[in-house]
Order: sequence, then structure tokens, then C-alpha cells
Amino acid sequence: MTPAATAPPLPPRRVLLTGGTGYLAMFLLRRLLAAGWAVHATLRQPAREQALRAALHAPLCGEPGVDDGALHCHRAELTADDGWAEAAAGCSHVLHVASPLPVGQPRDADELIVPAREGTLRVLRAARAAGVRRVVMTSSTAAIAYGRGRGVHHLTEADWTPDDWPGATPYIRAKTLAERAARAWVAAEGGGLEFCSINPSVVLGPVWGPDHSASVEIVRRLLQGRIPACPDIGFGVVDARDVAELHLRALTAPGLAGERFIASGRFMKLFELAQLLRRELGADARRVTRWRAPDALVRLAALLHPQVRAVAGELGAERHASSAHAQAVLGWQPRPVEDTVLDTARSLLALGLVGR
Repeated sequence: MTPAATAPPLPPRRVLLTGGTGYLAMFLLRRLLAAGWAVHATLRQPAREQALRAALHAPLCGEPGVDDGALHCHRAELTADDGWAEAAAGCSHVLHVASPLPVGQPRDADELIVPAREGTLRVLRAARAAGVRRVVMTSSTAAIAYGRGRGVHHLTEADWTPDDWPGATPYIRAKTLAERAARAWVAAEGGGLEFCSINPSVVLGPVWGPDHSASVEIVRRLLQGRIPACPDIGFGVVDARDVAELHLRALTAPGLAGERFIASGRFMKLFELAQLLRRELGADARRVTRWRAPDALVRLAALLHPQVRAVAGELGAERHASSAHAQAVLGWQPRPVEDTVLDTARSLLALGLVGR
């Protein structure tokens, strides 16, 4: 009896992931490798590759470590052409996650805007030259939800933060201009390249060490008592694990050219977040403020402190960015924001990143 013919193995799926050592990138790397993707990850600092691989081997969020044998690291940065052609070679897909996200406000807005916009165009040019089929860009609700003033605002993917809004921080301008530049380039020069964006709100979630995102600093500073009173501001919250899941769905789902997907749970005021920490964490949240900051005091402080100035223009605004489109098209479902906030706080405490 002649043995049945063995089907030839499927060619490995190969994806370029930019910013491989970033907070969100770690969750993406683990999911991609576990799903059988070969990953080309770009690093600004090649010396960090060993630590990256060690982090992949370690358990995270109750899940086991992953095999890093299909991970290939390439040195490339947003501000230079070197390395991008090699990083993209052989890839069928791109996840463009890399983008500068500082804790403070830079003196010169171009420190964020130029690498965000020009770096995105570098990635797109490399993707087109390599014959990549689809690019999924990590944008932000910063490119959607700002510049509308006080009151309650309900937002969808059709909305944009105004380019000329005078209150835009460098980060908000960078994310808005980078996504607009990407969409304009793809329309004019992309050829058959498919492009879509994921627009997360404030990304929180468990951390595995001190190298986490600027968004996580919101929770850390509350736990440290470094926010003495909460201004009347808020933000949508989304879990890094859920954002990674949405990226993977957008990577392969058919018919997404030009699409845009908000990734957000519900809107939380900063004071509500502080109350949640105090209520659920007991003594571990003893330094979390019990106070609200009056608007007048915030505006006065904004005259002297650039970081306060960055939020003063959004006092009293409620920006409800709906993720209904991602749920309907991609079947995505974010977890409750309370779980995300508490997982963030507990991981910071467990790793001793809050201090005494």
C-alpha cells in the first residue's frame, strides 16, 4: 500500500515588528511567536537583545514563556534609513508599533513629531520595496479625540484631532500628523500595499520590569503619592494584552485596506481611578490622593509647569471613544477597565517599583 502523500509544509509567516523592546511590543512578540510567526524585530539599541530574549522566556501574566527561535533582531531607528531594508526583507506583514512616548514634555515639539512622522514613512517605503502585503500601524486616540473642549463628546474612527488645535501637546500632534502622513503616502504611493491603523487609548496592564510605558506612570505616580490632587481630566483605558490581540486580528483579517480601529474600554476620570486603587488595594494604596484639584488651581499651576499646562486645556472634557467598530468587524472584546488598572498596580507593587 502506497503511503499517503504528505502535504508540503506551509511557508512560515514572517512579520516585521518595529520597536521590539517597547511595552506593547513585548505582548505582541509573545503572541506572534506563540502563533507560529517568524518575527523581525527592530531595536534602537542592539545591546538590549539579550534582555529581550530573557523576558520572552519568562512567564508573564500567568502565561508561560515562549520560544524565541523564530525571533530575528535588526538594528534600525526611526530617524535614519540604515537597517530598514534588511529588517523588512522577506516579510509579508508589518506591525509598525515604534513611536516616541516621553514621560515629560519635550522643549521642542519636533523631537517627537519628526521621528514619528518620518519614521512611519521610512517603514512604509521599506515595506513597499520588500513586497509587504499589509501594514498595521499603531496610532492613538490622541489622533481622534482631542481639541473639543469641555463637555461630553462621543467619538468614532471618523473623527480626527484638529491639526491646528493650539492646545495640542507634542505627543498629540506627533500621533495625528504621523497617521495622516501614512494615509496620504499609501494613497499616493502605496501601490497594492494594504494599510490600516489601530488607535488605542491610554494603554495600561501588567509590567515585567522598570522599562514600562509612560502611560503606566499614571498609576505608579498615584501609588507613590506624587499626584497630590486629581485634576478634572480623564481618558479611555485599554489593556495592553487586549491591544495586542486586536493587532493580531488586524494582521490577517481580510478586507481591511484603509480601515481604522479604536481600541478602548470605557472613559475614566483620574479621580475615579484613584478611588478604585484606594478601595481595592488597602494599605498598598495609602499614598493615593483623596483630593480633587480645583480647576482654578490647575490653571494657575499651568502657568509655571509645562506638564500641568498639557492637561489644563482638557479640564472638564469627557472623550468617549467607541470601540464598537473593532468589536463588530474583528470580534474584539476589551476586558473591564477595573481589571486592567488593578493588574497594573499589583504588578508594580509586586516588582517593588512603587517604593516605600
